[in-house]
Amino acid sequence: MMYFAPWKKVTIWVVCLLGVILSLPNILPRSTLDALPSWIPTRQINLGLDLRGGSYLLLEVDMKAVVDGRLNNIQDSIRGLLRRENIAYTDLAVKDRSVGFTLTDPSQADRVRTLLAENMQSGNVDPLASGQRDIDISVGSDGKAALTLTEVGLRDRETRAVEQSIEIVRRRVDESGTKEPLISRQGTSRILLQLPGEQNPDRIRRLLGQTAKMTFHLVSQDYQPGQPGPVPPDTEVLPLEDSRSAQPQSIAVKKRIEVDGANLIDARAGTNSQNGQWVVNFEFDSAGARRFGQVTQANTGRPFAIVLDDKVISAPRINEPILGGRGQISGNFTAQSANDLAVLLRAGALPAPLTIIEERTVGPDLGADAIQAGIIAVGVGFLLVITYMTAAYGLFGIFANIALIMNLVITLAVLSLLEATLTLPGIAGLLLTLGLSVDANILINERLHEETKRGRSPFSAMDAGFSRAFGTIFDANVTSLIKMGILYSLSSGPVRGFAVTTAIGILTSMFTAIVLVRFMMVGWIRRKRPTVLPVLRKA
Repeated sequence: MMYFAPWKKVTIWVVCLLGVILSLPNILPRSTLDALPSWIPTRQINLGLDLRGGSYLLLEVDMKAVVDGRLNNIQDSIRGLLRRENIAYTDLAVKDRSVGFTLTDPSQADRVRTLLAENMQSGNVDPLASGQRDIDISVGSDGKAALTLTEVGLRDRETRAVEQSIEIVRRRVDESGTKEPLISRQGTSRILLQLPGEQNPDRIRRLLGQTAKMTFHLVSQDYQPGQPGPVPPDTEVLPLEDSRSAQPQSIAVKKRIEVDGANLIDARAGTNSQNGQWVVNFEFDSAGARRFGQVTQANTGRPFAIVLDDKVISAPRINEPILGGRGQISGNFTAQSANDLAVLLRAGALPAPLTIIEERTVGPDLGADAIQAGIIAVGVGFLLVITYMTAAYGLFGIFANIALIMNLVITLAVLSLLEATLTLPGIAGLLLTLGLSVDANILINERLHEETKRGRSPFSAMDAGFSRAFGTIFDANVTSLIKMGILYSLSSGPVRGFAVTTAIGILTSMFTAIVLVRFMMVGWIRRKRPTVLPVLRKA
């Protein structure tokens, strides 16, 4: 316990030096950081919403749209299956949580039941993690059939919809340039989004307000909006977003999806080389490029509608086959709208619409007040601690204070290296860390005091004191780490930040309170060779 090998001494000095270097970017001005060489780390701790100010959004996933989309997919799958097998049916429709139809020939009930079961097994219905299916199939002897979503299937579908929405929200926010957003799940269907530093969330709100499901359809040549007669079954009339007319316009497109936007792998805003207008250039993967080439080759000369969230954003004419998998969306775009559309397409489509049910904005003044209050709290606590330690334990108390400073420095260095987000609970975690670090030093000094009272020599007292205090300190810190782990796993948002900050502080205090303090004490005792340890506190 009283001997430090040369490599241990070097390691202690290197850790302390790295702590100082990595924590410095948090107090240096940005102009100074920009002037430093590229090999010097300049990562900083990010300030959370409550310290920096920004926007708070609580989003809710439209679970009804998730269920409706699932049922519509099942309906389309059944329609295609029965047509391929030449099975006559009537009344195919979605009712509540099921899709039902009636066979014209009830004697085919057994065959249809087998076909539906095979169709489900073929991958048209996703299996759940438990191995169960999310649909119950019922075909009666009277020819009435129903495919009903199960409770287990609904819960699984909702969970996956929220998880997928969180990922896509994260992509969209990251693509928009917002730094360090905090995104977490709230309850069963809600998503909490915090945007530190974002004082004008209008653009983010627009990005999240669109499902961004893009599809490509052929424009109908048999029907024009407004003409007499019903709309053909295979055609739908959609609003035309790229309309420069004062009156809203619409366009008739085929319901069949020729190419799905899910096959897009890239989308970038740019300008048209001929007229200088803003456009969005896109690129398909291999499957999408092959399908896009086939459709444009077979329909040269026809208009091709690009539909985004049930609105036609552009309907250009196919002048020639597009075989390279790359295309261009033109319209009445500005630089901002073209970039926003590119962000949406790159991030992917949401599984269901998101609704903003709560929105708050935290001003930077409130954040500045919170930072000032936090700094004052940590500063006052730190001064009280070092005053007490110096008064109670003299020179060894000063050693403990030096270790306390290094504990704070190394903790900030680790948070900077991780580019963590610091919130008010995180500052509370730093203050708690100071207390835990002091507890360890008090235990060590008390053990040294007891061993000295027993008449041990300085070396013997120090060796016994550290050996006996180590077990208590280690057990206390391990139990605290377990508590922080439980708090992290069961909480979210700023509370998680508190758990992370405190856990890092506990780990660094193990180094500073035991290793660093012992290193300073051993160095002093080897130089001075005292007859009695300078522990001032009286029994």
